[in-house]
Parts: sequence; structure tokens; C-alpha cells
Amino acid sequence: MFWRLIGKNLLRARSIYWRMVYRGYAATYRLDPTFRFNGPGIEFYGDGSIEVGPDSYIGSLSTVQVCAGHRVRIGRRCRISHNVRIYTQTIPSNTDLRVDEGVPVQADVEIGDGAWIGANVFIGPGISIGANSVVGANAVVTSNVPANEVWAGVPARPIRAKRPASCST
Repeated sequence: MFWRLIGKNLLRARSIYWRMVYRGYAATYRLDPTFRFNGPGIEFYGDGSIEVGPDSYIGSLSTVQVCAGHRVRIGRRCRISHNVRIYTQTIPSNTDLRVDEGVPVQADVEIGDGAWIGANVFIGPGISIGANSVVGANAVVTSNVPANEVWAGVPARPIRAKRPASCST
């Protein structure tokens, strides 16, 4: 009984801690009030701009990094699963790190309205995910994803076009 009580209090303290962290993100970046942090361990950092539209969410253990002078824009009604990485800066893969650090690649990231990003996805600088698109779990997105398409793999490739939504009248 004693250990169960201790466990419940630790979980409550952890929940309070993450709510405070997420309030700090809301004060620093432009997050719609309906945006949800779904779980612990989500990290937003950097001196750039993060803008998130209404009714979107991001899952636990995800990271959004934005370097100065750049932005990450996440549209409305986006679903971003857990352990997703979104970066506006990296070093080129052909850099010889034994010689120098190389010149970093820096660019904005755009995720269109209604996009669905699966678990464990990496999205690098300069990538645009089109509206109503899906990026499958474990994908590494190295080129732009057009609207209304499903992409997956390493590197991510088109799988199929999405069928247009049927309208009921």
C-alpha cells in the first residue's frame, strides 16, 4: 500500500512537471490553444519560430528543433505520433567530420493541414509535407511530400495517392 501511494504521487508530480514545461513552450512559441501535447518528454527548442494550428497534437518523446531565423509550421488538424523528430538544421551527410564541422544546412519545415506523421519519423530541414498526406512509421523524409499522398520507407518514397474524401449530401 505504501509503495502504491508513493508511485501515484510520483506520477502526479511528473504530470505537473510536464504541464509546466508545455506552458513554457506555449509562452515562447505560437501554439494554438487547442494544440495538445500527448504525453511526456516532448521537447521544443531553438531561437526560431514554431507555429502550430488548431486541433493538432504531437505525441510523447517527440522533438521540434528550430534554429534562429527559421520556422517550423504545423497546420491545423495535424496528427504527429510519438518519437517524431523535426529539425530545421543539420550538417550535410557528405561532410568529413575528421577535417571540419562543415556548413550546416538550415531551412524551414512546413507540415500542411490534416497531415498524419507516424511514429519514429525524421523530418529534416527544408521539407514540406503537403496537406492531407500521411508519412508512415519509421520513415526518413528527405524530399517534399506532395498533398494527398502516402509515403513511407528509408528514405521515404511515395506509396500511393489518397482517394479524395467523399461528400455526403
